[in-house]
Amino acid sequence: MKFVAIEGIDGAGGETQSKRLVAYLRKRGFRAKRIVYPDEKRPVGRFIHEWLHSKTRLEPVLLFLLYAGDMLKDAERIRKWLKEGYWIIADRWFCSTLAYQGVQGISLNQALEFARVFRMPKPDINLLLRISPEESIRRKLGENKELDRNETNKELLKRVSKQYDMLARKQVFGKWRVIDGERSKEEVFEQIRKALGLPGP
Repeated sequence: MKFVAIEGIDGAGGETQSKRLVAYLRKRGFRAKRIVYPDEKRPVGRFIHEWLHSKTRLEPVLLFLLYAGDMLKDAERIRKWLKEGYWIIADRWFCSTLAYQGVQGISLNQALEFARVFRMPKPDINLLLRISPEESIRRKLGENKELDRNETNKELLKRVSKQYDMLARKQVFGKWRVIDGERSKEEVFEQIRKALGLPGP
């Protein structure tokens, strides 16, 4: 199991747990790389970040193509890293787009056809860090920084959470495991470690 995508609504803990998992793997002698989306170091990711903090309206299909394109640009190097024996830990991957853009009108079948045609790398496992929309907003407010349009939209978070549950239940775009994201950071990581079959401390 080398390609791991950590998924969940905003505030679920993907950044914290992806960093922790990479550190854990490296400490045990594995080669591991962490990738993050949107990728704000590159033009498309920066545009997405700016859009999230604006009031500009974009059509759902354009948003889907932006998010998917931001990931697709890395497809070849992900395949290369996997062949070289690296673990790839993604703080969000294609299923984030299936969840967030899916509730805004993008057809799941069309999105999966896009992934097939453009050979979007499929994770060995998607880990859904499941938290409630209320907990999501509580955590984000506690970060003491400006929230984006998704992070403040409770109704959107509710719909996205249900979409994630559906993706996990139907095992869409790879295998899924659901993690109780409302436990302590240490307990969440233990669930992740066990889901991946990795040795204990």
